[in-house]
Amino acid sequence: MTEKELPKYQIIANDLLAKIQTGFYPQNSIIPPEIELAQKYQVSRPTVRQAISQLVHQGYLERKRKRGTLVKKVKIEQEFTHLIESYSEEMSAKGIYPKTNLLYFKEEKANSEVSKNLQLPLNEPVFKLVRLRYANNQPTVIVTTYVPKRRVPELINYDFAQVSLYSTLEKYHLKVTRVIRKLEVLAASETTANLLNIAVNEPIFYFHTQGLTADEQPIEYSIAEYRGDINSFVIDVRR
Repeated sequence: MTEKELPKYQIIANDLLAKIQTGFYPQNSIIPPEIELAQKYQVSRPTVRQAISQLVHQGYLERKRKRGTLVKKVKIEQEFTHLIESYSEEMSAKGIYPKTNLLYFKEEKANSEVSKNLQLPLNEPVFKLVRLRYANNQPTVIVTTYVPKRRVPELINYDFAQVSLYSTLEKYHLKVTRVIRKLEVLAASETTANLLNIAVNEPIFYFHTQGLTADEQPIEYSIAEYRGDINSFVIDVRR
């Protein structure tokens, strides 16, 4: 069915949702009143009300007495606890616009934690990559990643604000096929809080990830700091 064939309320609901997901209507903001939206879309107020009711039912909007209709803070269900895919792939599959800000990318010497997780000698050269990742223009997670330089020295030539690390590793026959993750819940430091736009000491999900190739060799060690207020995690356990 083309957009022209959709009911008017559905077209309006789709447009409002797109504006919510791109941040045009930020979380915790009040959307325009029904009478204003009816004029904007050139429809009746009941049609607008039906569109808003649909988004209320889906959890994107909330009606508040004496205030209006509020854009709700919706938690993002992160599935990387049981899937191996890039952040951009996971967000895009959910209809969420992903964006990456590259904060740091340089060669360093492996400290004791990094050398242990990458099974490298202490002080061996590694690439350190720090990215601030967004969901619908909202900072969501800080990811610090270490990759052994000797296994893929060409990595320094890529712009990881634009390309996926996992896809790039796959080009060099270093596909991550298994991951080992450890989860902690910690209080946000001042630096983390500033980057994620949260208060100092707010809870954050702190994931340590060891990524292994098909030959069981570690190719990646990452530390991901997820905001606790907008992220939840899906754990799929089978017997």
